[in-house]
Amino acid sequence: MGKVTGFLEFERLSEANVPVPVRVKNYKEFVLHLSDDQAKVQGARCMDCGIPFCMTGCPVNNIIPDWNDLVYQQDWQQAIAVLHSTNNFPEFTGRICPAPCEAACTLNINDDPVGIKSIEHAIIDKAWEKGWVLPQPPPHKTGKKVAIIGSGPAGMAAAQQLARAGHDVVLLEKNDRIGGLMRYGIPDFKFEKSHIDRRIAQMQAEGVEFRVNQHVGDNVNADDLLAEFDAVVLAAGAETPRNLDIPGRELAGIHFAMEFLTQQNKKIAGDKLIDQLKATGKHVVVIGGGDTGSDCVGTSNRHRAASVSQFEIMPQPPEEENRPLTWPNWPIKLRTSSSHEEGCERDWSVITKRFEGVNGQVKKLIAAKVEWKDGKMQEIPDSEFEMQADLVLLAMGFVSPTQSLLDAFRVAKDTRGNAKAATDGKGCYATSTRKVFAAGDVRRGQSLVVWAIREGRQCAQAVDAYLMGKSDLPR
Repeated sequence: MGKVTGFLEFERLSEANVPVPVRVKNYKEFVLHLSDDQAKVQGARCMDCGIPFCMTGCPVNNIIPDWNDLVYQQDWQQAIAVLHSTNNFPEFTGRICPAPCEAACTLNINDDPVGIKSIEHAIIDKAWEKGWVLPQPPPHKTGKKVAIIGSGPAGMAAAQQLARAGHDVVLLEKNDRIGGLMRYGIPDFKFEKSHIDRRIAQMQAEGVEFRVNQHVGDNVNADDLLAEFDAVVLAAGAETPRNLDIPGRELAGIHFAMEFLTQQNKKIAGDKLIDQLKATGKHVVVIGGGDTGSDCVGTSNRHRAASVSQFEIMPQPPEEENRPLTWPNWPIKLRTSSSHEEGCERDWSVITKRFEGVNGQVKKLIAAKVEWKDGKMQEIPDSEFEMQADLVLLAMGFVSPTQSLLDAFRVAKDTRGNAKAATDGKGCYATSTRKVFAAGDVRRGQSLVVWAIREGRQCAQAVDAYLMGKSDLPR
């Protein structure tokens, strides 16, 4: 490393944010990337630890110490080359990845970890500003055709890798725009969609063909795809939301989180919506304590809700993890998002028992406190309470991919309803149906954007080897 004592000399510096009163008035990104000088200092904190656990903590195995050092040396062009060697879309991960690499950072044993995500963010933004992100069309074409179903990060990563290997790639998306949940699930204030659009333009120049409004089982026949293409990749994600089947669920005003978030993203994209689902002036209750729930909180705040509350059925995590016990693994600890900072009442160990309404519209929910003993949940006696609720958003995660898609291709499923496919050995990422592969959430279940990119890349290597007998694509 260029500054071997940097971790002793410099403190961690987090990225600056636009102040809350300003940012809640719009849907623009509000996290400001580090300046060149700030990134240099943060890169100097990388401690040349010998065994870079950050790389094993990162699902795409980013070569983190190398580009930290390159940023310290201010060799930005080589830094983006190293970053792109493992990660097709660092502008995605630099914004919305929770950074398991930082949890695994050796410095995190007893100090603040290196701000890896902020450095990654600075590198890719610099690369776009300088015009260093260019199409990489293949020198030769193979004559092989691959269809990829689903245009989220797994599908996009697989498409880009296979196109660069010389195959003719068609990426099919059932919605009207490319991007999957990045397009219609993640709010613009966390991730502006121009980042997707720039990559679409790059991938088109590399030979990828994008087709929207292509819904297998509706206007696209699975057997026709199998007949036309030499390989098919299922990368459609895990889209079936977990429901809350309790009395009163049928009342108006109770919606899955994606209904709420998707409509807002469509609105920002310029679509004209009839009766958009809005939180304006309403008492909003978000059920589910994860990232999707947090996105509902931030969107509700921008709608100017009367109040926003969020429940989680699990106990409140500790504010600080037990580092000697958890490092280098992802720790369970209290995480307060930027949306929570904008305004939200949070509670844990809460179970919702029923909804009540007037004239078919939800008006309140009845809940109770619970405790966990020996891994089992028990309601605490006399803990029942009620809360005003004009809009209830269910953000309790996703249980499986759309089953009709898997059935259309007759692929075997695992016990959770995901496409069954191994990730190592001969035939990795291959399903039980000949020449059909699966990657991302459709195979592993609901997960992170960085896992989707990893699986898309690895699946592309497996498909390339299947088509050509060998592959030079990185795994």
